[in-house]
Amino acid sequence: MASKTVKVTQTRSSIGREKSQGATLKAMGLGKMHRTVELPDNDATWGMINKVSHLVTVAK
Repeated sequence: MASKTVKVTQTRSSIGREKSQGATLKAMGLGKMHRTVELPDNDATWGMINKVSHLVTVAK
Protein backbone atom coordinates (compact mmCIF):
# COMPACT_ATOMS: atom_id res chain seq x y z
CA MET A 1 0.00 0.00 0.00
CA ALA A 2 1.47 3.31 -1.04
CA SER A 3 1.61 5.96 1.64
CA LYS A 4 -0.30 9.15 0.95
CA THR A 5 1.68 12.25 0.13
CA VAL A 6 0.93 15.90 -0.46
CA LYS A 7 2.78 18.16 -2.92
CA VAL A 8 3.77 21.54 -1.51
CA THR A 9 5.14 24.34 -3.73
CA GLN A 10 6.61 27.57 -2.42
CA THR A 11 4.97 30.47 -4.26
CA ARG A 12 6.07 33.47 -2.18
CA SER A 13 9.34 34.48 -0.55
CA SER A 14 10.05 34.30 3.17
CA ILE A 15 12.04 37.56 3.07
CA GLY A 16 10.58 40.04 5.52
CA ARG A 17 8.57 37.36 7.33
CA GLU A 18 9.04 36.04 10.86
CA LYS A 19 12.12 33.86 11.27
CA SER A 20 9.95 30.97 12.43
CA GLN A 21 8.16 30.95 9.06
CA GLY A 22 11.49 30.72 7.22
CA ALA A 23 12.53 27.91 9.55
CA THR A 24 9.28 26.08 8.83
CA LEU A 25 9.88 26.33 5.08
CA LYS A 26 13.40 25.00 5.56
CA ALA A 27 12.10 22.10 7.67
CA MET A 28 9.71 21.26 4.85
CA GLY A 29 12.60 21.15 2.36
CA LEU A 30 11.70 24.44 0.70
CA GLY A 31 13.51 27.78 0.73
CA LYS A 32 13.59 28.90 -2.88
CA MET A 33 10.71 30.06 -5.02
CA HIS A 34 8.83 27.50 -7.14
CA ARG A 35 10.40 24.49 -5.42
CA THR A 36 8.09 21.53 -4.97
CA VAL A 37 8.43 18.75 -2.41
CA GLU A 38 6.33 15.69 -1.60
CA LEU A 39 5.64 15.31 2.10
CA PRO A 40 3.73 12.63 4.03
CA ASP A 41 0.05 13.41 4.50
CA ASN A 42 -0.08 13.61 8.30
CA ASP A 43 -0.98 16.04 11.07
CA ALA A 44 2.58 17.34 11.50
CA THR A 45 2.83 18.22 7.82
CA TRP A 46 -0.54 19.98 7.84
CA GLY A 47 0.49 21.96 10.91
CA MET A 48 3.52 23.27 9.02
CA ILE A 49 1.40 23.98 5.93
CA ASN A 50 -1.10 25.97 8.01
CA LYS A 51 1.71 28.05 9.51
CA VAL A 52 3.00 29.14 6.08
CA SER A 53 -0.20 28.76 4.03
CA HIS A 54 0.20 32.29 2.64
CA LEU A 55 3.60 31.33 1.16
CA VAL A 56 2.80 27.92 -0.38
CA THR A 57 0.27 26.10 -2.55
CA VAL A 58 -0.82 22.54 -1.86
CA ALA A 59 -1.88 19.73 -4.19
CA LYS A 60 -2.94 16.30 -3.00
